Amino acid sequence: MKVLKLNNLSPAQLIVLFYVLAVLLSVALLSLPITLKPGIEWSFVDLIFTAVSAISVTGLAVVSTVDTFSTPGIFILLFILQFGGIGIMTLGTFFWLLIGKKIGLRERQLISKDQNRSHLSGLVHLMKQILAIIILIEFVGAMILGTYFLNYFPTWQEAYLQGLFASVSATTNAGFDITGSSLIPFAQDYFVQFINIILLTLGAIGFPVLIEVKDYLTSKKLNKRHFTLYTQLTTVTFFALMLFGTIVILLFEANHFFADKSWHESFFYAFFQSSTTRNGGLATMDVSEFTVPTLLAICFLMFIGASPSSVGGGIRTTTFAVIVLLIFSFSKGQKNIKVFRREIHEEDIIKSVVVCFLAILICFISLVILTQTEPFSLMELLFEVCSAFGTTGLSMGITPELSMIGKIVIISLMFIGRIGILSFIFIFHKETQELSYHYPKERIIVG
Repeated sequence: MKVLKLNNLSPAQLIVLFYVLAVLLSVALLSLPITLKPGIEWSFVDLIFTAVSAISVTGLAVVSTVDTFSTPGIFILLFILQFGGIGIMTLGTFFWLLIGKKIGLRERQLISKDQNRSHLSGLVHLMKQILAIIILIEFVGAMILGTYFLNYFPTWQEAYLQGLFASVSATTNAGFDITGSSLIPFAQDYFVQFINIILLTLGAIGFPVLIEVKDYLTSKKLNKRHFTLYTQLTTVTFFALMLFGTIVILLFEANHFFADKSWHESFFYAFFQSSTTRNGGLATMDVSEFTVPTLLAICFLMFIGASPSSVGGGIRTTTFAVIVLLIFSFSKGQKNIKVFRREIHEEDIIKSVVVCFLAILICFISLVILTQTEPFSLMELLFEVCSAFGTTGLSMGITPELSMIGKIVIISLMFIGRIGILSFIFIFHKETQELSYHYPKERIIVG
């Protein structure tokens, strides 16, 4: 029997292996005696669930974070969220550079796969920029929220700890909180909500977008810089979905949850929930109070998720955009997708279709399994499945009550959502298997 060698693994397989090792490291850290408060015990399944939820920055929880973790445990959890949010290869590159390791071809292939890049040039500089930008965003967010929280908490230590955790959780779209009830205590505080929306957006819109915007703003030749098709398509889709979610929630809940609310309360409830469904997982209300049409709309947004090369999961915004553009182009009798004076590559179109189809299949199979093992309604289970796959973290309150099989299903969905469908596909074989021969082509009847 041949011994498995790392050099024989494809970049996608290595990325999956590294995330598995990251989960094991998280399990080891969360198992330390200093992690939990005195007298707190939890099962091994709950430990694994929390580790995967943290490393995938999902936020679904089977235990109360504030009641379970000690202060050292909260900082350990922050480290895991940072590790999972920024990405294995970003922090890996940072550590490689610290120890003076040369970033060779193999390492660049791993970075390229982890960040969904199609080329190998400039990747080390990219990792440095990603790390610097995220740390800066989190620091500024922690200072703003920590200072503001002096109005809420009795000591400055508690205020800034809350601010730090809230900033990291929002920026990495982790969805964990140490308030005990997410952002519900700030349901009427629009400043806290607005800062969190900004942090959630910066984390979910994609690292390449942030870097391009930074380069645009700092360039001395603003009129000569052009945004890539990726940035244009991602940004338009991202904010279009945010607007869509806000309008839909406002319309569906006008005569229900918002019936006794003022216009500004209704708007901020809708705006925040639309923002957080894109992988944030934070909430200013109990989402189970929404009606079924609203919950289905939220499931749709969670399934799409955040942008590629971001902290989020789901099928990603660009995948959804390409699918919509493909349908629109096909209905007009066009064989190619043209957008923003560019033409999308055929391989990217195929990838989008495959990702979307497999995502639907995986979520459907998971839902069928859960309907057989869990005593909850179909709506509650669908919501949980979409939240796990989109690494969102919102829940209708059933997560702690799931059976062992149910928790394993959700763990699998969170892990797949974090590594991405394409990496999941290539776990079992090499990515490029070009055949040297072709069969005669023949048309078939479809549709």
